Amino acid sequence: MTTITLYDYELSGNCYKARLFMSMLGVEYERHDMNFYPGREFESDWFLELNPIGTLPVLTDGTLTLKDSAAILVYLAGRFDNRSTWYPVDQPETLAQITQWLAFADGLTASASAARLVEGFFYNLDAAAARKRAHRLFRILDEHLWFAERDHQSWLVPGDEPTIADIACFPYVALSEEGSISRQSYPAIRRWLDRVKRLPGFIAMPGVFPAGPALPDNTVEHNTGSSV
Repeated sequence: MTTITLYDYELSGNCYKARLFMSMLGVEYERHDMNFYPGREFESDWFLELNPIGTLPVLTDGTLTLKDSAAILVYLAGRFDNRSTWYPVDQPETLAQITQWLAFADGLTASASAARLVEGFFYNLDAAAARKRAHRLFRILDEHLWFAERDHQSWLVPGDEPTIADIACFPYVALSEEGSISRQSYPAIRRWLDRVKRLPGFIAMPGVFPAGPALPDNTVEHNTGSSV
């Protein structure tokens, strides 16, 4: 069996997606810890030969090299999820909805993550515009989750099990406070974050903490409408 290697940066939300999912699947892998900041190792000649785009994460498995977090999630689900619940290839409607949320996750990277890059890594980006876009996406997400809960659904895509859509969207929502994007006005989002944290195999990262004690049933927070 070939050895899976993840080219990783501990503080990257996109890298965390791969680590989190492999933990949930019980996948063994080797980790190459990149000096992203301040070393900017992703700009080195050896790494650009591996990934000319210069982005993280990168996952290698034998002769296969994957350079995108969504592609990595799809591959891991296809290879290691024997139950085919995370990415059910025999359910085209579910796959289409998952794909929509993977695109939504890209929007979170371009907004919530961008604001975090300004706050924590001193990137020269428009933080105010990034926060404004992130809040717009958070309102969409919170409303979607509130209506899902009303229909007794817990996850982004209808069904009894989470999918890679939840893994793709989770990190940069969970890390949003590091970009000065408050989640106070998004109760359905906060409940969903807690559900993800309670999944078997969940692991934390700096800025993302394990779930606290479960609330008694009679104290669960309820929303009275879509967030504003």
